[in-house]
Amino acid sequence: MSTDHAHAHHLDNPDKSGPPPQIDVVHTVPGAPPAPEGAEAMTILVTLPPKSPGAPPHRHSGPAYGYVIKGAIAFELEGEPVRVVRAGEAFWEPGGDVIHYQDGNHLDDEESAFVVTMFCAPGQPMLTVVGPEELEARRDRRAPRS
Repeated sequence: MSTDHAHAHHLDNPDKSGPPPQIDVVHTVPGAPPAPEGAEAMTILVTLPPKSPGAPPHRHSGPAYGYVIKGAIAFELEGEPVRVVRAGEAFWEPGGDVIHYQDGNHLDDEESAFVVTMFCAPGQPMLTVVGPEELEARRDRRAPRS
């Protein structure tokens, strides 16, 4: 997760009716890919019961930006090792051809949840499951697993 203090914000509250909001940059994505032409922005809440494996390996037609609001998720994109994203942390994926292998609950005894905003190509589903044949054909692109 990266934070960029150049994006830090402070808002004055000229009417003094109460304190101004606190704004903290949680995550930035330098050089993020553009959304597909005519994209539909969609924000969803995903709630994972304890031990839930999450969605099967899949891809999105455009970039997706997420924030874990509860618990912890195991997150794995093609070419990157599995990492744990905990409540209060953010993640992103470029979409397109990149396979999203894991987004399951990292916890065995607690629910986890995240909010994600996706920029989907028009007429495309929110996610497309990747079949076993393609997973096998791209096995060399997956980061080594311990």
